[in-house]
Amino acid sequence: MANTAPATELPAVQRPAPHRRRTALGAGLLVLGVAAIAALAAVDLTQGSAAVGLRDVWAALAGHAGATDTSVVAASRLPRTAAGVLVGVALGVAGGAMQSVSRNVLAAPDTLAVNAGAYLALGLVAVTGTAVPLLAQSGVAFAGGLVAAGAVLALSGPGGGTVRLVLAGSALTLGLGAVTQALLLLFPESTNGLYAWGQGSIGQNGFAGVTGLLPVIVVGTAGFLLVSRRLDVLALGDDTARSLGVRVAPTRTLTVALAVLLSAAAVTLAGPIGFVGLCAPALARPLARRFPLLHRSWAFLGVAGLTGTAVVLGSDVLLRAAVSGQDAVAIPTGVVTSVVGAAFLVALAIRSTDTGQAAQLPAGRLAGRRRTATVLIVLVAALCATLVAALLLGDAKLLSGDVLNWATGRAGRVVSFILDTRAPRVAAAVLAGAALALAGTVVQAVTRNPLADPGLLGVSSAAGLGAVLAVTAVPVIGSWGVAGAAFAGAALAATLVFGLAARGGFRQNRLVLVGVGVSTGLTAGISLVIVLTDPFNQAKALTWLSGSTYGRTFADAVPVAVALVAAIAFVVLRRRELDLVSLDEDTPRLLGVSLGRSRLVFLALSVLLMATAVAAVGTIGFVGLVAPHAARALTGRRHARVVPVAMLTGAILVGVGDLLGRTVIAPAQLGAGVFTALLGTPYFLWLLVRAPRATR
Repeated sequence: MANTAPATELPAVQRPAPHRRRTALGAGLLVLGVAAIAALAAVDLTQGSAAVGLRDVWAALAGHAGATDTSVVAASRLPRTAAGVLVGVALGVAGGAMQSVSRNVLAAPDTLAVNAGAYLALGLVAVTGTAVPLLAQSGVAFAGGLVAAGAVLALSGPGGGTVRLVLAGSALTLGLGAVTQALLLLFPESTNGLYAWGQGSIGQNGFAGVTGLLPVIVVGTAGFLLVSRRLDVLALGDDTARSLGVRVAPTRTLTVALAVLLSAAAVTLAGPIGFVGLCAPALARPLARRFPLLHRSWAFLGVAGLTGTAVVLGSDVLLRAAVSGQDAVAIPTGVVTSVVGAAFLVALAIRSTDTGQAAQLPAGRLAGRRRTATVLIVLVAALCATLVAALLLGDAKLLSGDVLNWATGRAGRVVSFILDTRAPRVAAAVLAGAALALAGTVVQAVTRNPLADPGLLGVSSAAGLGAVLAVTAVPVIGSWGVAGAAFAGAALAATLVFGLAARGGFRQNRLVLVGVGVSTGLTAGISLVIVLTDPFNQAKALTWLSGSTYGRTFADAVPVAVALVAAIAFVVLRRRELDLVSLDEDTPRLLGVSLGRSRLVFLALSVLLMATAVAAVGTIGFVGLVAPHAARALTGRRHARVVPVAMLTGAILVGVGDLLGRTVIAPAQLGAGVFTALLGTPYFLWLLVRAPRATR
């Protein structure tokens, strides 16, 4: 860690000249850092839709009222810059503290799901329609963030691997985000503007927010000064800290609580600003190797706070320089910081030498033909029951005779209208579920990673970005056009993710970190498109992203059906090759299988399946993870048996999710993706708990 001094370092009194020189250099560097932040703040104050110069800023600071430009500075520019400073300090200090207490360089308010928990808590308050004071909102955000961070840290544990922490945080973020998205769709009036705010914007309307949360941030930062000595000792290890009289568990709990308090204050003031808490300590850490003073927690956290301020203000300045006019006001600052954080994660994955071992798929229980046949019969019966229930139930309930009459063309006008709109939705859901399950099975086999999921690895986000661009830019685009746009996005992301992860044989750490980084950047791109589009397209895109089958026709299901039939035929013919690729690096080569070519072909197949499924029903998470796991647990790892079981399981999952979305709160509706996320998140976290330590 950055705040642990080497045991062999000589005392300062034995090297007075170098020590004084380093102290002077450190002081000079601090002055330069403060000057750089001041320069960024000055530039930020002059940027915006109104022409305001430094003279106008000075007039506002001097209290010369009356001029229009001065009122703009006092009401908008100064509060915005002040909010950027406070948010940067809060997130930088919080991220540095979380990384210190968890001994994990990827711990941050984002990766610990603090921002997602705080966002959901504030969304629940907004739905009630009650007026909550600013400090009370911060308390609500604090409670939500603390629960989320506690869950992730409990799964990761102190000193837990980076992959385990990132996967737990990403999964919980997806689950909490699904609930928040459901609130946005169900209560559009109460949550008006909440989506744009949820992307993180430091824009303010006056100083009320800044002055209200300044004491909270001051108290949280001062709290770290009081526990800094304990953090220094805790960095030496739990056993050493206990021997020196430090109470480890209370210190760790207090540190997390203070970090969450700062994060909650930042979320309340500006929304979830992404990845500042991750990047700021990482940028400050190299300085600690040169300046021993930064080995002290109080000094390191202070520099991390200043670095966080530079990241936030620098992102805001960059945004307003690249995009002028009203668009610069509409684009949230958090979109820029999320892209920066995504690039940081990818760079960390590429440069990291701790790439772990190549993952191995669990063998599962070896099932005989009779057991496999029994499983298939049960799943086929369950799928048939799901289809029947999905056709009969909804905002209007039908009888089985109505379905039979509709199929033979003898139904009345009302029944025909209901089933003409309901049957294509059921078909799209079932086909997309089977395609997602098959895509997940292939990806897990090729990468030999039991926790690989196209949604977590960025492929689903890329397909979603391509499709959102298509449906918002060309509202009259057809099904094949949306599918093509989704495939183009997924293909580009897959090339990047799997190409970088292939170096060294798809090592688990590199694959997960690159995938999560790319997914984060693409999700920020989706947010940017939705924020900039008109309200009608925004609602349409949000509905589509929730995994909704609303308004689908049989034509929308044709691309995924064609891709699914072709993929099934290909996998059946190459099933033994897929078995060999999933074993290890050497066995396929010994048996004459070209490992590189096989991986490329199978990954291209999974990208095609994912893209057409996303084009048909939107983004639906966790199906590509849950279905292959359930199939291997029931039948073993031979893909001749895994593939049909996984596809039936995926079809049932999405079919049931769509059914629940149409019936639970009828006549209102929710997307199937919301329910699959609610089911998939706890299952994924359970898999992390059960995973052997060697694969964590």
